[in-house]
Amino acid sequence: MFDRARHWRDERALARVPGAGWLVLALALVAQIAFSTCTPRSAPSAAELAPPPSVATVTVASLGDPLPAAKIMNLLLQAHDNQPGLSIPFAKLDFLMVMRWLDRIIELDPRGPYPLLAASRLYAEVPDPARQRLMLDFVQRQFRADPDHRWAALAHAAYIARHRLKDLALAREYAHSLRLYATSPAVPAWARQMEILLLADMNELASARVLLGALLESGQVTDAAEFRFLAWRLNQISEGKP
Repeated sequence: MFDRARHWRDERALARVPGAGWLVLALALVAQIAFSTCTPRSAPSAAELAPPPSVATVTVASLGDPLPAAKIMNLLLQAHDNQPGLSIPFAKLDFLMVMRWLDRIIELDPRGPYPLLAASRLYAEVPDPARQRLMLDFVQRQFRADPDHRWAALAHAAYIARHRLKDLALAREYAHSLRLYATSPAVPAWARQMEILLLADMNELASARVLLGALLESGQVTDAAEFRFLAWRLNQISEGKP
């Protein structure tokens, strides 16, 4: 129980401490900090990323508003690689658990940009091909659930597959999905044209010519400069120039 009378007696006693007393106290604190700093400590170890809370748990804890909870989970996941005394490389994280967290955040906030941005531009950039492929597959799976809003992440996944993994077939697979499913007018033309460029890189000129010709005939290309460029590119491919 709080003893108010004793509290005020202690306050009055502290008020009567002379200036020299405060100096001694300050020196004692400095000495304690110095001792603590110089004392050898065991090397810090990384704490494993725990499983994410269930949607039901988060919904109850957030009083039925999951969006702020999703933002907090974003911050917690983002901060996991920086623990007291440690900076954990992304390549050392448990990517299966990271994907569980990203899945949960997307469940809570399907339109939030962070999970797929982190997957494609942070975790998929690690210098570990196995982990990169895991994260790129995650991006493709999530893209299929909402192509018109998640096309940018898959376009970057195609870039990673092409330039980091040097896997033209995988990059073409992602670009093919972009062309087929990201059909909103808001999706830029270059994203839908990635497959044509990749086919040319793969020396599959006949397939590239067919797709490019069909694109020009479809009426989807409305910008005159873009149309001229694609027509020129079609002529190049027709002449056998990748």
